[in-house]
Amino acid sequence: MNVVVRAATQALRRLSFTFAADGSHAACLASAADGGWYAESWQLPASGPAVPTPLALPGNRSENLRSELVALPDGSVLVCRHDGERHELVKLTAAPPGTEPATLETPLAALRRPGLRLLPLPADAPADPGAPVAVALGSDTRPATTVWLVHGDGREPRQVAEIPGLHGGGVWLDRTGALLALDRVADGIVRTVVLDLRSGAITPLLEIGERSNDRLALFDPDSRFAMVRSDAPGSDRLGWGVLGGGEPLRFPERLHVAGMFLRPVALRSAADGVRVAIQIDHGAGSSLALWRPTLGRLDPLPVPPGRLGAVAHWSETTLRMPYSAPDHPAALAGLDVDALLAHGPAAPASGPAPLPLQLAPLRSGLPGPWRDTVLPWQPGGTHTPLTAPPGWRLDGSTQPGDGGRWHPAHSLELAGPAGPLEAVVYGGEAWLSSPHLVLALHGGPADAWRLEFDPTLQRMAAEGLAVVAPNQRGSTGYGVAHAMAIRGSWGGPDLDDVLHLLDGIAGQRAALGLEPPALFGVSYGAFLALLAAAHAPTEHVARCAVVAPFLSGARLLAEAAAPVRALTTRLGGGELIADARGPRDVLQLAHRLSAPLLVVHGDRDEVVPVSQSRSLRHELLRIGRTEGADFRYVEAAGSGHEVLAEDGAAVLHELLAAFLRTGRPG
Repeated sequence: MNVVVRAATQALRRLSFTFAADGSHAACLASAADGGWYAESWQLPASGPAVPTPLALPGNRSENLRSELVALPDGSVLVCRHDGERHELVKLTAAPPGTEPATLETPLAALRRPGLRLLPLPADAPADPGAPVAVALGSDTRPATTVWLVHGDGREPRQVAEIPGLHGGGVWLDRTGALLALDRVADGIVRTVVLDLRSGAITPLLEIGERSNDRLALFDPDSRFAMVRSDAPGSDRLGWGVLGGGEPLRFPERLHVAGMFLRPVALRSAADGVRVAIQIDHGAGSSLALWRPTLGRLDPLPVPPGRLGAVAHWSETTLRMPYSAPDHPAALAGLDVDALLAHGPAAPASGPAPLPLQLAPLRSGLPGPWRDTVLPWQPGGTHTPLTAPPGWRLDGSTQPGDGGRWHPAHSLELAGPAGPLEAVVYGGEAWLSSPHLVLALHGGPADAWRLEFDPTLQRMAAEGLAVVAPNQRGSTGYGVAHAMAIRGSWGGPDLDDVLHLLDGIAGQRAALGLEPPALFGVSYGAFLALLAAAHAPTEHVARCAVVAPFLSGARLLAEAAAPVRALTTRLGGGELIADARGPRDVLQLAHRLSAPLLVVHGDRDEVVPVSQSRSLRHELLRIGRTEGADFRYVEAAGSGHEVLAEDGAAVLHELLAAFLRTGRPG
C-alpha cells in the first residue's frame, strides 16, 4: 500500500492518545482497515470539532505499535521508537499541502537504556526554537533512572539527573518545567518524590503511612490542589487535599466504590471550586463523573456506553477525551460538562425484559446511588442507537465506506459455574438464534474484552456471525479475586467458565436445530480455545480459529524471550494443574482436536514464537490429519504478535470471518 492511499484512508483504530500541554493539539497512533500504523496530529480549536491530520511515513513504512508519542503545541509530534535498548527520537511534521512527502521526518537523537519513556513539558515552559520540548526517563538494570531534556531542533538530549531507583508516573508541580513529581519504587513500596530538574535533587513528597503506597495523580500548581492515590486508609483509595496547606489529606467514601476503578483524568478551577473529571472503569465499559470536593459531590455525567481513554485535557470550554464504542471507532469526544450536568441521569426505569438463558443487560456501572440508573441510551432490553445528550460530541469517528452503519454490540451477564460473567455480544437480542455464532476469547491473560470498536469482531458481524466475547475468570476489570483466579492455574477456572458457556449455548442452539458455536481466540485466548476444543464434547464446537497460540505455559517458558518468560513466571503460567482433565498441553491433546481448525501466526512474533504453531502443525500431520481438509495453517510473513492489527490485517479478518462461518479450511 502506498503512502498516499494510506494517508487518505480514515482510521479504524486509534491508540496512545496524548495531549499537548496547552491543549491546542493531540496526537495518537492510527490504523486503517489494512493495518499499517501511523501517527495522527489533532488540531483542537477553542470551539468547534477536533480535526485529525495523518502523518504517514514516507517510503511505505509503518510506525510500530510500541512507538510512544508526545503532542507538541505547534502540531508536530515527537515519536520515540523502541528497538531493544535503542530508542530513536524523531519529530514528525505535516508538510505544506501539495508537497511530497506529505510528512517531514526529522531525526533528533538516539538513546540507549533498557527502558525509555517521554513526558511533555508543561504549558508555560520556554517556547523558543532551542528550548526543550519533552523529558525522557531512562530506566536501568542497576536500578537507576536517567533524566534528559529532549530538544526539538536536533541537538543532543541534555542529561539533567541520574537518580537511584526506578521511577514512574510524572506530574508537574509548576508550569515552567522545573519540578516534576515521580513515583519511586523502593523495597516494594511506591512513594511520590519530587525531582528538581535545575539541580537534579530528589526530595520526598508523599509519605502518608509507614508502609503505604502513595502516589500523586493530579495537581494544580495555582491552587496546589492534589488528587492522590494511597492504600494508607486500608485499601487503595482516591483522596484529595491542598499540598502545604496544613490540612490532612481526605479519603471520602464517595471516591471508594468496591469493584470499580476510579481514575482522575483532568481538573479545572471553577466558580464553585476545583472540579475533577473522574473516569470510572468496571468490566467492559467505563463511565464519567464530576467530583466537586468543596461540595462533597460525585455527580454522574451521562456519556454514551463505551470505553473512555483514561487521559484528558480540560480547556475553558471543553473536556476532551478519547472514546470508543463497538459501533464507533476510537476518536476524540468533546464534552461540555455543565450541559451534561444539567441534563443529568435519567430517572430509574423498570428492569430489562427477560432474555434467553436468563441474561440481563448490565447497568451503567456508576457507583453508589447511581448503580441502578438506566441512562437515556440504555433503555431496558433495547439496543437501538439513540441521540447523545446536549454537551456530548464525538469528532473524527470513521463511518463505513459503504455509507451504512457499524454493527452495534452490548454487554450481558451470563451465568458461569462460579458466578456471573460479563460478555460483549454482537447480534442484537436474537444472537442466540443466529445461524452462526462465535465464542471469542481474549488474549492476555491479564486483559478483557471492552465495549470498544474491534475491527476483527466487526468483520465477523458483517459476515452474519453473532459473537459472544466473555470475560471469564482471569480477566481484568472485575476485582482482584476475578483476575487472580488463574494465577498458577492457566487453563483451570477460565477453562471451566468457557466449557460451561459452550455447554449452555450449544444445548440451547441444538434445541433450536442450529449448529453449535465456533471458537475463536488470540494469544492466550487461542491457547484457551484449543484447550476448550479438545475437552468439549464434539457436538459443542462447530469449528475453531486461533491466532498466535501457544501450546502450554511450560512450552512458552522454554521458547519465549526473556520479558515474556518473566511475565509467564509472575502469573504462574508454568505451574502444573493436577485434576481429572490432565495436563493443559495442546500438543498432548492434538488427537482430540476434531473440529475444522484454522491456525494463523506471524513469522516474526516477538511474544509467542511461531515455533509454537509450527509444532502444532507438525503434530497434526504426524497423527494423520490432512492440511487443507482437516486444518489450515497460515503463516503471515513479516508480521509480529499483533498480526490482526498490522499491514495486511484486512485480509486476515476476511479469512477468519469466512472460516468461522463456513468451516472450510481450504
